[in-house]
Amino acid sequence: MAVMKVGAAGIETISGAMKRPKKQNGHNHGNYLVAVHRTAASENPNCQRVYSFDADRYKRSTDPSAKELLARARFNAVSKAVALRRKDLMQINQDNAAFLAQRDTAGGKKTLTAYLWKVCGDEYDAEHGA
Repeated sequence: MAVMKVGAAGIETISGAMKRPKKQNGHNHGNYLVAVHRTAASENPNCQRVYSFDADRYKRSTDPSAKELLARARFNAVSKAVALRRKDLMQINQDNAAFLAQRDTAGGKKTLTAYLWKVCGDEYDAEHGA
């Protein structure tokens, strides 16, 4: 949903989806209403924009490719492996030590989550020959 900043004079900025179509009985009612607030430095004073899109705007027009299906399968497997590894009491101390050892090196992951995604992703790739 949209993020709104309210000031003394009312709404100052809105960013995100303000309205989405309602799906009933297999078809959509309404449309998308999306607001965008630019925060980057610019000389243009118009930093707020609102767009309206048809209900089928984000409907996919083609089937997923084989490469995309493989990427989805990898993401699903790695995310489950990260969740399991995070809860594994036998692995926590080793993971923390390995994470701290690589964190300040060149190319080291700066968060434990990123480190676990790298480790589990590398394990997945090794198993599946990627």
